[in-house]
Amino acid sequence: MVAPRFLTRLRRDESGIALSETLITFPIVLLVFASFVEFGYAMSQWNQTVKALQYGARLAAVSDPLTSDFDTVLPTEAANPLNNGDATPNDATITSTCGPGLANCEVAPLNRIVYGSTTATTCQPLGTAGIRRAMCHVNPEIGRDNIAVTYQRSGLGYWGRPEGPVLTMRFEVRGVTFELPILGAILGLDDVTIPAHPVTITTEDLRTCSTC
Repeated sequence: MVAPRFLTRLRRDESGIALSETLITFPIVLLVFASFVEFGYAMSQWNQTVKALQYGARLAAVSDPLTSDFDTVLPTEAANPLNNGDATPNDATITSTCGPGLANCEVAPLNRIVYGSTTATTCQPLGTAGIRRAMCHVNPEIGRDNIAVTYQRSGLGYWGRPEGPVLTMRFEVRGVTFELPILGAILGLDDVTIPAHPVTITTEDLRTCSTC
């Protein structure tokens, strides 16, 4: 009779239930809270990337061309000198592109836009001698190998324009991932890539800000 009475009391005893429920629900609540924090942090990184792209595109629009075949594909002078002064063709298939891996990219002007100096290869703090504000000062996660740029004929400008051709330029970032300290460690979400979010802009004088 002792054993049945003990079991009956054990079934009716509710001491410790609150602690057990807490131990079960606390990790879930913590994960939900971490998700909200990480989501806000991810949106902040996304916004930083977009702002860095916008800044880089504005700077590239008035800097030396970033592609090594630029002068060949998009010459300033017409093949027939008699056509100088005529409108350039509106042909978006005429393009010059460079991307990750520095394929077809001019290193020095790209360093200037990304790192703030033609000779810099990493992001240096503002105030360092020879360093000007660049993309990495808006988002330090962006490096030279993350940038892709495409120039294409826009139909604007004219042959023989002293300041160079007027083009449409698409500026984008590739391979930059979100940094998620909590969820990344728990769920392995460190490899979530930030969308390219290309910025399209009309170039101006592709020389004026080469040293600014």
